[in-house]
Amino acid sequence: MVSMTLQHYDLAGWRTAVNEHFGRIEISAPADFSASMSVARLGDVSLMDMSTTAHTVTRSASDADPFCKLSLQLEGTSTMTQDGRTCVLEPGDLALYVTQRPYSLAYDSPQRTLVVYLPLSFLSFTPAQISALTASPITRHSGLGRVAIPMFEQLAANINLLDGAHAEALVRSAINMLISVFSSEYASELADGSGPLLFQQAKSYIEDNLSHPDLSPATIAAALYVSVRHLHAQFASQGLTVSAYVRDRRLERIRADLANPALSSRSITSVCADYGINDASYFSRIFKNQYGHSPREFRKLHA
Repeated sequence: MVSMTLQHYDLAGWRTAVNEHFGRIEISAPADFSASMSVARLGDVSLMDMSTTAHTVTRSASDADPFCKLSLQLEGTSTMTQDGRTCVLEPGDLALYVTQRPYSLAYDSPQRTLVVYLPLSFLSFTPAQISALTASPITRHSGLGRVAIPMFEQLAANINLLDGAHAEALVRSAINMLISVFSSEYASELADGSGPLLFQQAKSYIEDNLSHPDLSPATIAAALYVSVRHLHAQFASQGLTVSAYVRDRRLERIRADLANPALSSRSITSVCADYGINDASYFSRIFKNQYGHSPREFRKLHA
């Protein structure tokens, strides 16, 4: 974790600082522009509490890096434009935008914003779903935003306290909560025909966490901020159970590794451990039931 005390900038210094954090951005402002910023970096996530006078920000060139910015308006107002949508953010409003495509931000008067800068993969949405969410606000004044937005406001108020693994876990939890809020507020926009949104998010979470031995319906539901019963219902609507889906994905990944000649020197036990299975007899039994051969026999057939 890297934490910075409050820093003050003139226009030239602000341009340098912002470009260091976010890449090439065009800033237009009066000569008497001033700004200040506090930064906390927690793993792959950065939080910036920024206060500025009036200015505009434009990113005209696309950026290949898959990053996202969550912008929470704390004071004043801003206007965000991306992907053909424009929204006005007032205090207590949050919206996201991505670095991969052009965007603009306009601040007509002094303002304060918390920007959370994170890899796009943290959001567990497809590219098409991300395109449906940019410049689409969440507010602390209605819906589940009443729960999520105050947490981000507290992160801004206590940015200098964000230090260590516990702080990183707290920020990740806040991001996961916000994902659930977007999923609730924009369910129709996010629907893409491949099954319920929660089902898609659960599949993505499972895929990213197959190595964890404690992966279960309870841990998956907790990570997605839903009840275990609701999670089971989403899988049942697709003719599946959560536990069977996790088991089958693990078996499919292990089967692929056992058939890979490049991994032939690794023991079957170590390959299984990569996917959260540490009971050799249990694994041998379910693998043979699934594929008709023991793991050792299967590996010999594909040697």
